[in-house]
Amino acid sequence: MYAILDIETTGGKFNEEGITEIAIHKFDGHKVVDTFISLVNPEKEIQPFVVNLTGINNKMLRTAPKFHEVAKRIVEITDSTVLVAHNAQFDYRILRTEFRRLGYNFERKTLCTVDLSKKLIPEAESHSLGKLVRSLGIPVSDRHRANGDALATLKLFKILLSKDSDKTIIKGIIREKEHGELSDRQLDIVESLPSETGVYYMHDKDGDVLFLGKSSNMKKRVNQHFTNNGRRSRLLQKATKKVTYEKTGSELVALLKENEELNRNRPKFNQNPPKSLFSYTVALNSNSDGYHTLVVEKTNERNGAFATFNSLAGAKNFIFKLTKDFELCPKLNGISEARENCSSVESGECHGACIKKEASETYNERVLASVEKYSLNNKNIVIVDKGREVGEYSAILIKNGSFKGLGYYDLNHQINNIHILESIIVPMEGNENTTHIIETYLRKRRVVKILELRN
Repeated sequence: MYAILDIETTGGKFNEEGITEIAIHKFDGHKVVDTFISLVNPEKEIQPFVVNLTGINNKMLRTAPKFHEVAKRIVEITDSTVLVAHNAQFDYRILRTEFRRLGYNFERKTLCTVDLSKKLIPEAESHSLGKLVRSLGIPVSDRHRANGDALATLKLFKILLSKDSDKTIIKGIIREKEHGELSDRQLDIVESLPSETGVYYMHDKDGDVLFLGKSSNMKKRVNQHFTNNGRRSRLLQKATKKVTYEKTGSELVALLKENEELNRNRPKFNQNPPKSLFSYTVALNSNSDGYHTLVVEKTNERNGAFATFNSLAGAKNFIFKLTKDFELCPKLNGISEARENCSSVESGECHGACIKKEASETYNERVLASVEKYSLNNKNIVIVDKGREVGEYSAILIKNGSFKGLGYYDLNHQINNIHILESIIVPMEGNENTTHIIETYLRKRRVVKILELRN
C-alpha cells in the first residue's frame, strides 16, 4: 500500500518551515482507496516568493485547521503504507519535523519518484516533476499546489510501476531506516544546530573530530550528511556521536577557519587539502611599446601575480571582465586576434591602445586601477563583514597583502585604533592559499566594508 504525498510549505530557514497545504492519495497499486486534502494554518508568515509560486497566501490560511488538528488523519491514512513523493526526503523531513513538535515520532518507509525515474527513465532530459510529466504527456493542473502535484506524482508512479517489470528496482530504492531517515539521536543532533553560517565538527565517541566543514546553513548541511547514501557517508553516520559548531556570521570567516583547521587537524573523513588551491594566475606584463597587458599563466605559485584561479576559464573570464569594466584593449589582453586594431576601437569601448592612438601613460593608469581594485598585493586593510549576532561585526586583518588573522568587534573605536584592533584579532597563518580564498570571495561576494589602515 502506498501513500502518494505532496506538501506545500511557508519556505524559510531549514527545519523552521511550516506546512500550508497537504494532499495524500492512498493507493493500493491499482486504484486510490482513500484521499485527504487540506490547507493547513502554519501559524507563521509565508515567504513572498512562495506566495507567488503557489498562490497560497496568509489570508487563505487564517481559518484553515492547524497541523495538530489534522495530525491524526495523516497518521491514519499513512498507516502501514510506503510514502511516495517526488523528492521524498523533503516531504518526509517536513512531516517528521511537524510531528516531532507535537512530541510524536512519525516513521514510515519512503519511496522517491526522482530516484525511481532516474533508474527507469534514464533518458529523460530532466527528472524535475514538471518537465518529466510533460515529456510523458501526463496532463497536470494546479502545478505547485499540493493536490495538483500529488495527482501528477500518482500518474507518474503508475507509469514507473508498469516499467518496473521485475520489481527489483522498487525493492532497492525503498529507503530503509538507516538509509535516508534519521535516528532519534541524529534528529536530536540536527535539532540542536542553528540554521546559520559557521563551521561544524562531527565527533566520534572519544571526542575526536571525524569531519569538519563550513556552511551557510549548518543545520541543513549536517542533515544532508545524515541522509546521504554512499558507503563513506554511512560510515561517518555510524561513527558520529556528537556535532559541535562555531558560528561565524560571515561566510568568508567560515572559509578561512575551515581552511586553517583542515590543515591543522586532518580529520579522517575529510579529503586531504591540496597543497595549492589554485592552478592559474593573472599577471601584469608590458609589451615593447610600454603598454601594460594582462596575461594568464598556468602555475600554482603566485610569483607576483595579482589574481589566482582554479580554472583556465575563470582566469580568462576575469580578464574579459576587467577589459570591459575599465575600457581596456581586447587585443592587448589577448581577447581579440585582430591583426591591427581591435573591433572595440570603432565602438569606442577601446580607446586605441592597440594602434598607439591612446598614450601608454593614460592607458596604463586604467590597467593599474583594475589591478588595485581586485588585488591584495601590498595592501594594509581590514575587511569588515557580518558578525555572529546583531550589532557585532567580523574583522579580517590584511597587512602587506598577507592575511594575519580575524576577530570580532561591536564598537567602532575598537577597529579605528590599530593597537586595540590587533589585540582582538586571533592570529592565523597567511599564505598564498588564504590570499586566494579572500580574493576569490571579494570578486564574487560583497562584504560590509573595507577599511584602509594608516600608520
